[in-house]
Amino acid sequence: MNPQNPAPRQFLEGASLGTRVVVRYRISDGLTDALGELVGISATECTVRTRRADVVIPLALVVAAKPVPPAPPRRAPRTAP
Repeated sequence: MNPQNPAPRQFLEGASLGTRVVVRYRISDGLTDALGELVGISATECTVRTRRADVVIPLALVVAAKPVPPAPPRRAPRTAP
């Protein structure tokens, strides 16, 4: 593994809580991603707070993980002309 790109588990274990991350992991019919704030990490799982809910991901299922930049600001609602 390239030293600039640590293994996904090593990255997650070394990341500070509150870091915005994307985590790709296995599900029954393929792969999916969780994008959000890393809010928990243990020896067996990590928790990512997405816009919808906290997602608890077993580390054994993680295939990729990396930091991502902050989300862009939300657009202001349109006003009638």
